[in-house]
Amino acid sequence: MSEIDEIRARVAETGRMLLEKKLVARTWGNISERIDEERFAISPSGLDYLHTEPEDVAIVKLDDMTWEGRRKPSSEKGIHAAAYRIFPDVNFVIHTHQNFASALGLGGFSNDRMTPEQKEKLGEVYTAGYGLPGTKKLAGNVTAAYELGARVVFMEHHGVVICGRSRDEAFEMANILEEACKAQVKGVDVNEPASVQLARLGIPLPAQLDDMAQMIGKEIPVVENNPTVIAAALQKINVVIVKGKGIQVTSDDPEDIAALEILAEKAATAFLHTRALGIKAKLSGFDAWLMRTVYKFKYSKQKKG
Repeated sequence: MSEIDEIRARVAETGRMLLEKKLVARTWGNISERIDEERFAISPSGLDYLHTEPEDVAIVKLDDMTWEGRRKPSSEKGIHAAAYRIFPDVNFVIHTHQNFASALGLGGFSNDRMTPEQKEKLGEVYTAGYGLPGTKKLAGNVTAAYELGARVVFMEHHGVVICGRSRDEAFEMANILEEACKAQVKGVDVNEPASVQLARLGIPLPAQLDDMAQMIGKEIPVVENNPTVIAAALQKINVVIVKGKGIQVTSDDPEDIAALEILAEKAATAFLHTRALGIKAKLSGFDAWLMRTVYKFKYSKQKKG
């Protein structure tokens, strides 16, 4: 097996590792590994990690962003390319949608509250301003954070990008960041599902995170704990908050059910956190509609190839 084949296989394998560790759901997030000074390998656009094979991993040139392979590279390839250009020792980049880090990316994270060990591993953590997924605006905002020295960057409403010298280091950094964010989250009892806590409040859940907007929509409604009412609501939307109980999910696809549960739980964590801090982090109605539309008519049809 050639070195490039090994790298492609490692990128494909890493996608399944992200799913196992619940750092992403479904097709969200992306992974890349440097090949040499001129090229990197990156996960494909819109394909479920469970169905990604080494041959699906694209090879991208750093100088002009042209690519080769049987599938298009992730739309976030510019964010990965910038990391390899700016940090000569970075060889592996992961973009995650992890639970507590996604919440803290909306506000309230303090570098000063990290332990010395966390700060040594992560360095200064920066936040990049919002841009729609896959846009030059988002890539430019993240690149600006890299240029300040950040190797861990929150992307508002979107997730985190982590730059490591190796896959093992990138994963270690993701786990350390999650612990740091868990220690700083507000308004959430970390010993109980956030969705259950939200259900007791009986408050609808607006989309604050891109992945919820894409797969669920602009809001998860609250319904009474009545089987007929729940069934009727689930005919219109695939996730509801059952008042006083928790969330209920429906889908014809078992893999979608697991993903929806992860996304709803993460969205509830983010909402409770921003509510406690008094932060208004709701996505605009247009952005939520746009992402839902793109997902329904594009990415949902690509997820299994």
